[in-house]
Amino acid sequence: MKRTRRFKRVAAKSKPKPVLIRIDDAETRPSQRFESAAVRAKPEPNPSPFSVLSAHKMTILPSSFFQIDALDLAPRLLGKFLRRDDVVLQITEVEAYRPNDSACHGRFGITARTAPVFGAGGHAYVYLCYGLHIMLNVVADKEGVGAAVLIRSCAPISGLESIQQRRGQKTDKPVLLTGPGKVGQALGLSTEWSNHPLYTPDEWF
Repeated sequence: MKRTRRFKRVAAKSKPKPVLIRIDDAETRPSQRFESAAVRAKPEPNPSPFSVLSAHKMTILPSSFFQIDALDLAPRLLGKFLRRDDVVLQITEVEAYRPNDSACHGRFGITARTAPVFGAGGHAYVYLCYGLHIMLNVVADKEGVGAAVLIRSCAPISGLESIQQRRGQKTDKPVLLTGPGKVGQALGLSTEWSNHPLYTPDEWF
């Protein structure tokens, strides 16, 4: 079995409203230190709290940012911000999947479930794992490739109360968001979010 590429530090039935979840960058962001052979990367701690970042310093990432090889996109996502409603998370760990990886959902071709992963990079691919955990993936590369980057863990930046309520856990320790299922739960996602564009601007922030 081929090993996946991991990078370190980095349920409503109705269809969700568009442009409510997106990925942003900021002028002030943590530096990154990458380790051996692009298999694992671990950035240094963020010296600046999100509270010092004003709205005008937050910039939405364009669709072209995502349309590169999954192995190249994964480390670029580290330190970026996931936003939905009042919740802001900073991406701290990701895992890249390409069609030739044995664990990649795109390896068997397009199905009703996996169709979003074959779209153009920059869309969400959200699926239910073991009938319990909502997993958020960022589709990578060009349309038809079938590659994605799994968001494995995050750090809470804003909306801690909402995160704790969704997680059912009153803590601000790393355990709150260490795990892809926890990230999906903290954002309040469902599989209805699959194929949602993560680069669409909104007006609420």
